[in-house]
Amino acid sequence: MRGLLSRRLTGALILFTTCLLLGYIATRVYFFVHIFMSHSGVALTQEEVELAHNRTTPDPRPQVIPKLIHQIFHNWADPTNDTLPSDWEAGRQTCITLNPGWDYKLWTTTTSRAFIAAEYPWFLPTYDGFTYPVQRIDALRYFLMLHDGGIYLDLDNGCATSLEPLLYYPAWVTDGGKGALSNNILGAAPGHPFWRLLTDSMIGYAWHYPLPYLAVSYGTGQWFETAVWEEYHRRKPAAEPPLTRVMMDMDPAAARWVFFTHGRGGTWNQWDNGLFKWIGDHVVLMLLYVGLVLGGIWGLGFLALKLARRLWRIRRGYRRLDRGKPDRPDEEMELR
Repeated sequence: MRGLLSRRLTGALILFTTCLLLGYIATRVYFFVHIFMSHSGVALTQEEVELAHNRTTPDPRPQVIPKLIHQIFHNWADPTNDTLPSDWEAGRQTCITLNPGWDYKLWTTTTSRAFIAAEYPWFLPTYDGFTYPVQRIDALRYFLMLHDGGIYLDLDNGCATSLEPLLYYPAWVTDGGKGALSNNILGAAPGHPFWRLLTDSMIGYAWHYPLPYLAVSYGTGQWFETAVWEEYHRRKPAAEPPLTRVMMDMDPAAARWVFFTHGRGGTWNQWDNGLFKWIGDHVVLMLLYVGLVLGGIWGLGFLALKLARRLWRIRRGYRRLDRGKPDRPDEEMELR
C-alpha cells in the first residue's frame, strides 16, 4: 500500500512539473512573440516632434534631457587605434556642427571599460565576458543613458538638423515601423527608471545562445530592449505617462526623417543574420511553426506519460500474479 501511494505521488509530481515547465515555456514564447507585435508607448513621427517644438517660441516645456551627445567607437581590428573611418567621421561632424554648445563624447574601447569599472563594477565581469564585442557597445549605451542621460547615436547615423526638439521627452527609443524597436538612437534624462530596469535586467538576458544573432539581439540588442520596454509599461504605475517611440521607418512611403541621416552600418553582422531577417519577414509563418513545435512537444509528453502509466500498471499486474504462485516446486506438486 505504501509503495502504491509513493508511486502515485511520484506520478503526480512528474505531471505537475511537466505542466509547470510547459506553462513557463508558453509564457516565455508569448512575451517573446510580442517583441515583434505592436509596441507600448506613444509613437511620434519626427515631423510631429519638430512641430511640437516650433509651435511656440520659446518652447515652454522643460528640457529634461541634457545637451549631450554620445557615440561609441570600438576598433575591433586594432583597439589602440581610435581614428574613425572617414564616412563615420563626417557623420559625427554633422552632429557637432548642428548642435553648437552641446557636449560631445566619443567612447573608445579603453574609456568604455574604465567607465563600467568605475561606475558599475558589479557589471564588469559580464561586460568582459560577452561573447561578441558588439554586446559591449550595446551594454555601454544603456549605462550611459542611465548615468549621464543625453542622446546616443550609432556611428552610422548622423544629424540633419538640431536635436533640440528631442530634449523634452524623458526616455525615448527609435521605432523602425515593423518588428522590434531599435537601439541605434536613444534619448534619456539621467536616472530614468526605464534605463535602470534595462541595465538591471541585462545579466538575466545575457545567455550564451548558440546562434550569434540570437545572442546579440536577445542578449543585449533590439529584442532585449523591446522585451524590457514592454515589461516597463506593464509594471509602471497607471499615473506614470507612457514613454515615446520616435519613428524611423525607412520605407519610402513612411513619414519623413527630420533629425537623422543613415550611412554604412552592419559591422557586427554574423552568418545567421540572413536567417533571422527571413524570420522577421515571415513572422506569421514562424508563429505557426512555433505553435506546431510546442503542440508536438506537449503531445509527446502526454503520450510518454500515458505509456509510462500503462507500463506501470502492466508491471503491477505481473507482480500480483507472482504473489499467487507457490514459492517451492514441492509446494507446486502438492497443489496438483
